[in-house]
Amino acid sequence: MEELTMEAFEAELRRTRTVIVPFGSVEEHGAHLPLGTDTLHVAELAAAAAKKRRALVAPPVWYGLCRSTRRHPGTLTLSFGTVRRLAVEIAGSLYAQGLRNFVLVSGHAGGTHMAALEDAGEEILSTLPESRVAVLSVLDLVAGLEDGLVETPGDSHAGEVETALMQHLRPALVHGTSPAEYPSFPRPLLVRDKRRYWPGGVWGDPSKASPEKGRRILEAEAEALAAVIERLEKTDPGSDL
Repeated sequence: MEELTMEAFEAELRRTRTVIVPFGSVEEHGAHLPLGTDTLHVAELAAAAAKKRRALVAPPVWYGLCRSTRRHPGTLTLSFGTVRRLAVEIAGSLYAQGLRNFVLVSGHAGGTHMAALEDAGEEILSTLPESRVAVLSVLDLVAGLEDGLVETPGDSHAGEVETALMQHLRPALVHGTSPAEYPSFPRPLLVRDKRRYWPGGVWGDPSKASPEKGRRILEAEAEALAAVIERLEKTDPGSDL
């Protein structure tokens, strides 16, 4: 959207009423990946999906709620209420411009962050009568990857998948690799110094990544997101679904 003129935007509304709103974060991603990994990834994913199933792509929201990494260098975090309010008000403004189908997709998959987006989605549904809403993270899309593509069991943050994606999308921003790491927090206890339990900021094994894996992962994610858009557009906005 940010590259369109107002006339071009108006023309797009005659072709689609669907908008993808990418949410990311500014968050540590080990010693080898940039702080903007989540946002860079989800913005590219949204653009790729919109080519498969026509949709507008809103400018990405660069900030998110980063609970477990807030003590790591470079991480910036918003509150639950701020993330929730951002999503609601962005959707409301887009609705006023004529959009009706909202895909809130996040490159940052933290549980509390996603809960804020889901809660926002519920408010959007209840206050914008013609709206349809989908809320998901990239982890939801990665879950459907073909067997054998990702070698690391439980791969999550700055590991094989995200490293492969950055090797494909932004190779100049990848600085080697980081040691494999699988943090363990003393649940259900909450701790102040989370970096003590997660010193390297990695969850997975970055050494198993490759640019070709990143290309294949992004393509599969884009196909899956396009399928979500198709399903959303086919639902009755007045139904309980």
